[in-house]
Amino acid sequence: QVQLVESGGELVQAGDPLTLSCAGSGRLFSDFAMAWFRQAPGEEREFVAAITRSGETAYYGDFVKGRFTISRDNAENTLYLYMNSLKPEDTAVYYCAAKPGNYYYIRRDEYDYWGQGTRVTVSP
Repeated sequence: QVQLVESGGELVQAGDPLTLSCAGSGRLFSDFAMAWFRQAPGEEREFVAAITRSGETAYYGDFVKGRFTISRDNAENTLYLYMNSLKPEDTAVYYCAAKPGNYYYIRRDEYDYWGQGTRVTVSP
């Protein structure tokens, strides 16, 4: 098992950058493919970005359009999401997720472990 704790969410203004972190503990962090999802009020949880175990390959949701970067530091057991040019429509609770595996995965139901989420609010 792995335990995941997100942090870094806050209230920012449109156009600001923000970096989210997800700290893992328990099983070896590098065993897991990782991802970020988000859920806006009244909406379903949607895929944001995913990354392979090694961190060499990443994949992004269409709406990201080059604004976000997912990365990981396996030595520090931490996953990151750097978000640039934030928009009010990026307002959501952001979750990190983990799945044992050698690829990246983009479906919510593929992930076995989830954090509790961190809230990002972008004001106009």
